[in-house]
Amino acid sequence: MPDHNEGRPAVERRQEPKENTDPPPLWRARYARGGLSGQRARGAVAQFPELDCIRQHAPVGALAAAERRARDVGMTADHVVLASGLVSEEHYARAFAQKLGLAFEPLDDLPREACPVDDDRLVDAGVSGLLPRIADEELTLIVAPRGIAARRLCTLAQGSSELRRRLRVTTAARLRRFVDRHANAALGRRAAFRLLHVRPELSAGGGRRRLWPVLVAALLVCGMAIAAPQLLATVIGIVFSAVFLGWIALRAIGLLGAIVPSHNLPRRPEAMLPVYTVIVALYRETGAVAQLIASLDALDWPREKLDIKLVLEADDTDTGAALAAMRLDRPYEIVIAPDVGPRTKPKALNVALPFARGAFVAVFDAEDRPEPDQLRCAFEAFLGDDDRLACVQARLTIDNTRDNWLTRMFTAEYAGLFDVFLPGLARYRLPLPLGGSSNHFRTAVLRAVGGWDPYNITEDADLGVRLARFGYRSTVIASSTYEEAPTRLAAWLKQRRRWFQGWIQTWLVHMRSPIRLLRELGPAAFVTVQLVVGGTVFAALVHPFFVAWVAIELVTTGIKANEGLIGPLLTALYGTTFVGGYLSSVVLGLVGLARRRLWSTAWILILVPIHWMLLAIAAWQAAYKLIRDPYRWDKTEHGLARTSRMTHRGATRGGAKSARRHIVAGKIRLSSRRMERA
Repeated sequence: MPDHNEGRPAVERRQEPKENTDPPPLWRARYARGGLSGQRARGAVAQFPELDCIRQHAPVGALAAAERRARDVGMTADHVVLASGLVSEEHYARAFAQKLGLAFEPLDDLPREACPVDDDRLVDAGVSGLLPRIADEELTLIVAPRGIAARRLCTLAQGSSELRRRLRVTTAARLRRFVDRHANAALGRRAAFRLLHVRPELSAGGGRRRLWPVLVAALLVCGMAIAAPQLLATVIGIVFSAVFLGWIALRAIGLLGAIVPSHNLPRRPEAMLPVYTVIVALYRETGAVAQLIASLDALDWPREKLDIKLVLEADDTDTGAALAAMRLDRPYEIVIAPDVGPRTKPKALNVALPFARGAFVAVFDAEDRPEPDQLRCAFEAFLGDDDRLACVQARLTIDNTRDNWLTRMFTAEYAGLFDVFLPGLARYRLPLPLGGSSNHFRTAVLRAVGGWDPYNITEDADLGVRLARFGYRSTVIASSTYEEAPTRLAAWLKQRRRWFQGWIQTWLVHMRSPIRLLRELGPAAFVTVQLVVGGTVFAALVHPFFVAWVAIELVTTGIKANEGLIGPLLTALYGTTFVGGYLSSVVLGLVGLARRRLWSTAWILILVPIHWMLLAIAAWQAAYKLIRDPYRWDKTEHGLARTSRMTHRGATRGGAKSARRHIVAGKIRLSSRRMERA
């Protein structure tokens, strides 16, 4: 058997502590060893020693309900009581320390010099929940207990007075604040520069920029323009047509390969589900956060097994205040991105990645409204394939379709792309240019390939190609995510300009060594990357000139008739390319809208020529901006939609939160007053 990893790039694999990233079969075995499986014998409180610290302060019925819930979801019981929001992490940690005879360490006044590790190791301490400390020339360990670690600590500490003397307890939140105070810059450097430093040739911020091929090509073109202008025009026309026809052929392949997806999912027991991390990068999203939280609350996944990171920029006080007013508790965690390196969405995602506790990571945008079963749908896709499947892409669709003609065109375009074209590429196992949200990754693979490139403003497309270079695959799942499309032409152009700029960056990065790229991808995937990433930009850039060229050729067809067969053949070639390009866009849009049952929107496809001209404007703006300001990320404003296709879908925030907090029909009601006394 050939080695699929031979010749593929290797990224430094940092040994980062992880929690709860075992595949489902190991989950049940682990918890069975811990006593979470089977029926609890009457009075056998030792099954859940992590709850012993609060037993005298809580009703017996509440603890029994928590233990039943812990068995149902395959978690330790401390996760249950904390995820319910009925016991705060602070109260639990203090009661836990008191029960075991350990000191509680608030960390507020602990000096940086007391921790004998460098800043990078301090970041890792925030991930692992273990912080070394020197006190009176003696090494002690500060622990943020959680899960299986808390259970084992109960057993170890009871049997060793020496261990109790050397251990202190804190909370994960306090430990994170300590790391933020003293290692914020190190976290920022890791998020912004790790890929650039480890593999600069795979980052848009590094690698050698070879200008000599461009200069040689420019000189050749200038020489031919002077010596043989007619020949040059013919060669350029044939090259343009070949690229367009290849692009059209790939669309046809995607169309023929696309199949109608099945949305019938098995209802797996919650104990079989792993911890799932969701990361959302937010910047100036005060108008979107309420709907975002409602959508995340409605996800059909055990709350105890959700790990949601909301990443904010340090100066975005308005969004922070909006989230603070919502009084979010577990599974939500607000992460502040350090002001280091480029201020981009991929850098913000990288800030949260080291702290992801899930076996899988999902990325959403602020305006996203994923279908509630999307995590289950993604998980089933991972389970049904081998471990080379690294990413699944949900189908993005536009929610505010009826706002105006621009949003209707956006809807048709997304329907053709995510419901037809990308599923067709995935069927043939070709590289996918991922959409910017609703991507689901294997966490270990995402870390292994270096995470997101902070210098690429379409980090999604770049990551899709990079995964393929490492030998991994991506696919598309049936679940949908509803998004808000820009309603104003200026906002639409700004968004498309950013996309085109990022695709140019992605193509330039991966074409630094074309021979190596061909060797790593193989011929079919190599051609796909050229056409999907590079060809899309190229088609938009040359479209106005090609239209003018075709018009001139059609007008002068009669004049060229006496030139023999060459003139009419070229005119036929150009005309076929011209018509085929528009026709492929229309057919993809029609099929996609049919699958979305949006036939009433199909009339918008008569405006495809206008849409292509607007794309050309955005592409030329992107080319100019890439030279002038290559790493600036243009923000798209959300919360401006006037209509919605997805109304009253899922629970409201209040209803979902209330339902989840009342575990087992409201039987867990711990007394916060008693817990405070603990």
